[in-house]
Amino acid sequence: MSLAILASRALYGFQTQPVRVEVHVGPGLPAFLLVGLPDAGVRESRERVRSALLSCGYEFPAGRITVNLAPADLPKDSGRYDLAIALGILLASGQIASVARKNTEVLEITDRVFVGELSLTGKLRTIKGVLAIAMAVARESPGVNLVMPSSCAAVAAQVPGLVVHAADSLLEVVEELSGRGAMRQAQPAPPVSTVAVQPCLSDVHGQEAGRRALEIAACGGHSMLMCGPPGVGKSMLAQRLPGLLPPLSPLQSLEVAALQGLIGQDAAPVACPPFRAPHHTASAPAMIGGGGWPRPGEVSLAHHGVLFLDEIPEFLRTVLESLREPLEAGVVSIARARLSCTFPARFQLIAAMNPCPCGWAGHPRKTCFCPPSRVEAYRRRLSGPLMDRIDLHVGLSAPQGDWLAMAAGESSAAVRQRVLECRQRQQHRQGCINAQLEGAMLREHIKLDDKGSALLRNAGERWAWSPRVMHRLLRIARTLADMAGSDAVSVAHVAEALQFRPAWDIH
Repeated sequence: MSLAILASRALYGFQTQPVRVEVHVGPGLPAFLLVGLPDAGVRESRERVRSALLSCGYEFPAGRITVNLAPADLPKDSGRYDLAIALGILLASGQIASVARKNTEVLEITDRVFVGELSLTGKLRTIKGVLAIAMAVARESPGVNLVMPSSCAAVAAQVPGLVVHAADSLLEVVEELSGRGAMRQAQPAPPVSTVAVQPCLSDVHGQEAGRRALEIAACGGHSMLMCGPPGVGKSMLAQRLPGLLPPLSPLQSLEVAALQGLIGQDAAPVACPPFRAPHHTASAPAMIGGGGWPRPGEVSLAHHGVLFLDEIPEFLRTVLESLREPLEAGVVSIARARLSCTFPARFQLIAAMNPCPCGWAGHPRKTCFCPPSRVEAYRRRLSGPLMDRIDLHVGLSAPQGDWLAMAAGESSAAVRQRVLECRQRQQHRQGCINAQLEGAMLREHIKLDDKGSALLRNAGERWAWSPRVMHRLLRIARTLADMAGSDAVSVAHVAEALQFRPAWDIH
């Protein structure tokens, strides 16, 4: 009898931690002890492993089995440790003649990481978060191979520089370690077609101001709030934004797919930016993420994409206020009694609202019966700090004239080409989009002349804007200059940027 040591991975939100699976089989009364802060899902692996070993024709040692999942102070969840535990028992009991032997007492496999849940028949079942685990192994343990179930190995193989071995059952892995067989190397899943049917911007008629604001938002990555009566095209404009954005880079695609995998939707990475539109009844944990074992929320599932909040005043106040930190930092930190974790949340917020509870305030042909106090209370559901963090504030009005006779506007393809050129200019100049300019970079790349500075300063003093609002106006002016192909930000660009901070949203 001896000690076997294998490597596995624990998953905490979007981060993973290496776990050292130590299995000791010794004399004594029959017992199966599992230590290392396991939860119920991990503790139940004792019965899964026992049945899987017997079903595959191996003996279950009639001695004292102790399994330690180190480090001992980190909580462990799920059944992804089943494969490592079962292999450790076989190694420690001498049922596998492995080349991993260091001495007569300790056997250790250092060049592989084992993750997989066992069924009672010894088959390997799909696990969650395979892309997050694969990315962490490739980044932190170069040269180490990953062994996992065949059902999810093709997804993990998308990670560059990582060798993934796929197995259908425990028996296949044992045959590989014994030298009697070889597991197949997983090949990346075939790329998903990125030619998805996207709504075209030409479907939006008679909203030139909204189309202009949407293009500015796409070019600079700016957040946007649209206010207008029902049916003027707010939702249509928001749904067409992903079709204007550039495709995701390979790394961004992997991150988006990894976040989807954390909620059980493992799939091959795609190049299309995600679009999330939660209902206004969504809770704060659903929006930000949470749970006993934290899961990503809507803001993280919209990472590198668009988060659309329709009827934003109808969301709970706590939900809206929870958006303030991720809008600034691009990450969400969730703390629980047992653990804390961080999810990426670099999303583009697009919101829509009516001008009043009934929706008809300011409409040229319909009458609003909302008293002024109710209209004011409705608009004040959006706090000043949240409004400060939204770059573009756009007022949309009902189209005038014969809507059916209006000519279609530019298509998404034509606008998207301009967006690509504008973003390439930003990446070449500063290495990021304008919405992410901060501190010294903001001062370096946005230098106003005397007229532009005076105009912005006077507007800020008149409306008592905070420095955060002034910075966001500077970023919009920089985007307008890029759209015009200008290296310098002129007073005309500042003047147009000021149009996206109307007086109705002043708190």
